[in-house]
Amino acid sequence: MKNPNNPNPIPGATSAALRYRTTCFFNSINSLAQLPPDTGREVAFAGRSNAGKSSALNALTGQRQLARVSKTPGRTQLLNFFQVEPGRYLVDLPGYGYAQVPDAIRRHWQALLGRYLRERRALRGLMLLMDIRHPLTTLDRQLLDGCAHRPLPTHVLLTKADKLGRGAARMVLQQLQKTLKTDYPDASAQLFSAPTGLGMDEAHAQLDEWLGY
Repeated sequence: MKNPNNPNPIPGATSAALRYRTTCFFNSINSLAQLPPDTGREVAFAGRSNAGKSSALNALTGQRQLARVSKTPGRTQLLNFFQVEPGRYLVDLPGYGYAQVPDAIRRHWQALLGRYLRERRALRGLMLLMDIRHPLTTLDRQLLDGCAHRPLPTHVLLTKADKLGRGAARMVLQQLQKTLKTDYPDASAQLFSAPTGLGMDEAHAQLDEWLGY
């Protein structure tokens, strides 16, 4: 899933996004031994396989093909590291809940992801992507439970917000925020749409905080 060596920037990026436009592919990880030194800052992106992780990463970095968007959910099968600058990374985690893979591979993913999320000191926060039409699934809750146990700060992007009307989208966000306040008080949430740019500044601000800008 390596991106092209010369990313194709999306024109018209705002000044808030300029630091992310030089983000480039760094490495694909299939074992803990392959991880970069555990010394910098990382933000991981997680979510169901059809939640729009690749589209969100491309939009947030102002690039068209940094993360390959597949028509087949579940294509991301490795921990893909993208370097914002030396010591600062965005990490695309394998999507969950959809991919049809052998049980042995699925168990390997679960063990690798579990240890990465629990033990990685450089990991400063998790962007959890949820399709606004199907928020807070059982698998989403399982991941939030794990983050709360560490604890690991989590920020939810309600993706594909353009698929709903403004009022309906706001209602979903408010209901999710109410649930998070009760069950996961350290988690936050926002509306997001890669095609329209909705929520881009808010998401960049959260990335900036976690990456130490």
